[in-house]
Amino acid sequence: MASIEEIVVQPPQTVTWLVHLDRAMWVGGVRGLMLQALHPLAMRGVWQNSNFQDDPFGRLRRTADFVGRVTFGSPQEADEIGRRVRGIHRSLRITDDGRTHRVDDPELLLWVHCAEVSSYLEVARRGGLGLSDSQADRYLREQRKSATYVGLHLDDVPGSRAEMDAYFAHMRPKLRVIEESAATVRFLLWPRLPAELRRLSPGKPAYFPFGALCYYSLPDWARELYGTLPEVPRSTVTAALRAFRLGFNALPEPVHDLAFAQPTRDMLTASRRRLAAAGYDVSKGLKGLTDPRRWPSSAEERHAA
Repeated sequence: MASIEEIVVQPPQTVTWLVHLDRAMWVGGVRGLMLQALHPLAMRGVWQNSNFQDDPFGRLRRTADFVGRVTFGSPQEADEIGRRVRGIHRSLRITDDGRTHRVDDPELLLWVHCAEVSSYLEVARRGGLGLSDSQADRYLREQRKSATYVGLHLDDVPGSRAEMDAYFAHMRPKLRVIEESAATVRFLLWPRLPAELRRLSPGKPAYFPFGALCYYSLPDWARELYGTLPEVPRSTVTAALRAFRLGFNALPEPVHDLAFAQPTRDMLTASRRRLAAAGYDVSKGLKGLTDPRRWPSSAEERHAA
């Protein structure tokens, strides 16, 4: 029988499994985009090389697909999407003040990674996912592996909360709001719906509270740079995050997964099948595997050790 490492990149025993199955990830994903936009060169890279303005949900879905494959996918699936992403980045350039920069510049890749994973972790914990400080550090150590799929070296990626804090302290003098950054945040607060979702336009005002929640979950210093919305009490934001997380975590997995693109749903289905064949009880879906009682006895013993 195949080992768990041959079945999924990040096994159910990891902290990554707990964080990435939490529905607060949707807030974390948009927060991550807002945070990434504070790096002028990274922001211009997105603006010049993607259709983000026309299809923001597509960008979020593609990010979800990458995160899903380097978490719940097989090692082969993770390697494949890693090669694809590195190939795309290798071919793209950014023009800034008359100079040309590579999209796969390690500094830019590291900024995107750190903004993303720190957002996932901080939003999930603030929303009520009960992780200890040591578990939070372990999550960041585990995410160093994910960073290698975009071309970063494991040892160059923060692997603890202290290292992540030091990284952001180092980066803050380089961050500022440019025209594209401000436009991105405004867009994420009130996005233009793609053609296939235009039928949902009457309900668009209901999106604004979600976008505002993503904005208010940003670090204080990031909101100070943007100054887009008036400040609200921190306790109000925390309560809203907890309510969002509670409501979305209550959604049945098949319903929640409709938010993903079809290839992502297919990958998740294949992951469930592989795990079931390995003795995991997937009757409650992947999210059910956050409960060790649904693991085969060999996995429980290995986790306890």
